Amino acid sequence: MRARGHRVFTPTLTGCGERADLLSPQITIDTFVKDVMQVFTENDLHDVILVGHSFGGLSISGCADRIPERIRQLVFLDSLILENGCSTFGELPPDILAERKEATRASGGLSIPAPPASYFGVTEVAQVAWVQERLTPQPFSTYLSPIVLNHAVGNGLPSVYMECTDPLIRSLGPTRDWVRQQKMTRIELKTGHNAMLTATQELCHLLCAY
Repeated sequence: MRARGHRVFTPTLTGCGERADLLSPQITIDTFVKDVMQVFTENDLHDVILVGHSFGGLSISGCADRIPERIRQLVFLDSLILENGCSTFGELPPDILAERKEATRASGGLSIPAPPASYFGVTEVAQVAWVQERLTPQPFSTYLSPIVLNHAVGNGLPSVYMECTDPLIRSLGPTRDWVRQQKMTRIELKTGHNAMLTATQELCHLLCAY
């Protein structure tokens, strides 16, 4: 994207990645929303194509709710979408919910361990190694806390859902159903969940179209 002349920002959310040292039970979805909003403020960003991958769909929903005037387009990249007052744990299929709660208990209750790279559809040896080295647990509290929206999801902004279909992430089943019910524009990518790695050029081409 940068090679094509775009300014690209890739914020890390509190308690994750290189900010894993900030992990605490006080981190909520609202924390993640504010993390992304801070990037807008610090860099005086306007006319933004805002992409939310996986759990990041909640962050961009929150930004659309609060600062729609700065956003041109929302792209939900195989992401979770929740309506106002809903939490991630409230939307997961029961068996997946039970698995994640057990994994959290086994790790001390503060975070949910990251799944292996294969869960994300990453199978190429070098990419697996790259992903595994960078995966960190996610704050457990973000799964429990509800998203707070004062408007409908997307707040009337142009929105597209890019659905990664090979393989499908089962935990996103409720979101996929919701997207179809809302008749949101959908684009299918025949690749795994981490399309940034496994379908880099195709994804870049699609994003540049906006």
